[in-house]
Amino acid sequence: MRFYACHGVSLQERCVGNDFRVNLTLWAPLEKAIRTDNLRDTICYATVFSLVKKEMDAPSQLLEHVAGRILRSLKEYFPSITRMELSLSKMNPPVGGEVHSASIILTETYRQ
Repeated sequence: MRFYACHGVSLQERCVGNDFRVNLTLWAPLEKAIRTDNLRDTICYATVFSLVKKEMDAPSQLLEHVAGRILRSLKEYFPSITRMELSLSKMNPPVGGEVHSASIILTETYRQ
């Protein structure tokens, strides 16, 4: 997923914004969806996008904070999720040199 958002430690980053990439892998039991062919029985990726976008739209200083909010939001909306891996990257971060991106990866596993 690609977003233009206002995350960063400096006030300028939070005002001007930057490009961000979110890569997300979700694990959930999907046996019912395999049988029923019904959207209610799976994880709707349009809803996932909407939830991620909502969290990306709320400015934060740290990538870790944004990523944690995304994971919490997804788990709350889709309690059947058993595991998530999220990579959040700030493209061309302002570090005084040429850097493609700064990224973090969070992984959460939940008991059912």
